[in-house]
Amino acid sequence: MNDSYSVKVGSDFDFKLSKDDITFLDLIKTGDQTFHLLKDGVSYHIAILDSDFNKGTYTLSVNGSEYQTTIQTPVDELIEKMGFASNGSKNIDSITAPMPGLILDILVEEGQEVTEEDQLVILEAMKMENIITSPRNGLIKKIGVSKGDTVDKKQLLIEFQ
Repeated sequence: MNDSYSVKVGSDFDFKLSKDDITFLDLIKTGDQTFHLLKDGVSYHIAILDSDFNKGTYTLSVNGSEYQTTIQTPVDELIEKMGFASNGSKNIDSITAPMPGLILDILVEEGQEVTEEDQLVILEAMKMENIITSPRNGLIKKIGVSKGDTVDKKQLLIEFQ
């Protein structure tokens, strides 16, 4: 399995980014969901307008123009190549960290009822804030992390009842 991420912008622009490409970006976080990127001497102001981390879809504003973007991780690509359905989320009993990162915020409490797509946790990883949403309706049984925790890939974040 390779370590590159497939990025699709709109319907006609596809490219791959390696972890090194992402690490060496001249990218500065300027606000909650805003960034400044300097690439080949050109300045880009980027805002994340909408995101669905579970589906890998993002709506971005780049210098005032809006773009629909899809990001596939190496695991997503492997699942697709093997022909497995990646929509088995309805039977998920827990959520683990998809990558190493820092817990910026926990948006739910133990015992709270949530519905599919409710925001649960904000995880900062690779210079981006990722909002982890609920894959199903359910009751939060256990929260395995605290705000400010550093997490490893596959570490338990939320357990459903």
